[in-house]
Amino acid sequence: MRRLFPVTDETAARPGAPAPDTGEVPGAGAAGGSVDREWSLEELAAAYAYPEPPPGGREPWLRANMVSTLDGAAQHEGRSHPISSAADMRIFGTLRGLADVVIVGAETVRQEGYRPAREREAFAAMRRAAAQGPVPAIAVVSSSLELDFSWPLFTSPLVPTMVLTGAAAAPDRVAAAEKAGARVVIAGDGMGVDPVRAVRALADLGMTRLLSEGGPRLLGQLVVSGVLDELCLTVSPMLTAGDAQRIAGGPSLTVPRRFALASLLEEEGFLFARYRRA
Repeated sequence: MRRLFPVTDETAARPGAPAPDTGEVPGAGAAGGSVDREWSLEELAAAYAYPEPPPGGREPWLRANMVSTLDGAAQHEGRSHPISSAADMRIFGTLRGLADVVIVGAETVRQEGYRPAREREAFAAMRRAAAQGPVPAIAVVSSSLELDFSWPLFTSPLVPTMVLTGAAAAPDRVAAAEKAGARVVIAGDGMGVDPVRAVRALADLGMTRLLSEGGPRLLGQLVVSGVLDELCLTVSPMLTAGDAQRIAGGPSLTVPRRFALASLLEEEGFLFARYRRA
């Protein structure tokens, strides 16, 4: 994996010597002549670290992690795995390893066959030092609560799975979720979930390092509501054509919202970009 951006003292080539942290060869520019190598999980964790909290305490920071083909497809045959890669999955695991909670839409849970987050020894000490549990909680966003509560996501997580829903959710479905061991969090006045309230509700529970893994409809809601702070986007060097969804769906913004490029990595033609709100 090569670091392409930003060009800093760490990434720029130094005359006569390689940069060991990035695998650059002597005299080569950071964007052109570096050699690929597999980054360790520790290096990836440092590259994707959440912002340092302000003096007054940690505020919620919501990042999303998505993958897209060159022609804008967020899925192939309903799943993201066919357009992913081994490096993409390492970053996927790293982002989970850093997060307090993973927010995901109910349809993505169904399509991708979501399972509980698994504990990883590589992140154990880091999570303990950050006063985090062994794994991030999974928070499923669902208006109807039409979920199969016999799935392992609900029956065998290391930390209880959460369900974000609205105050008008069917009481019998709320009861079914709670009976299965899920923690139901009300984050909306009607059937739907208000993203602003969802972020605040999770922060009130001490979960401020937030990660959304989609799907497109949920990401669209996060974008329109203005709560998205960061987008981690994998650009897959594939073309699929067809009518697959983009990474974000739903109503459009009146004025497009600008994000700034924070970092860019590359491996085997896959680009791993990180954008933060400008």
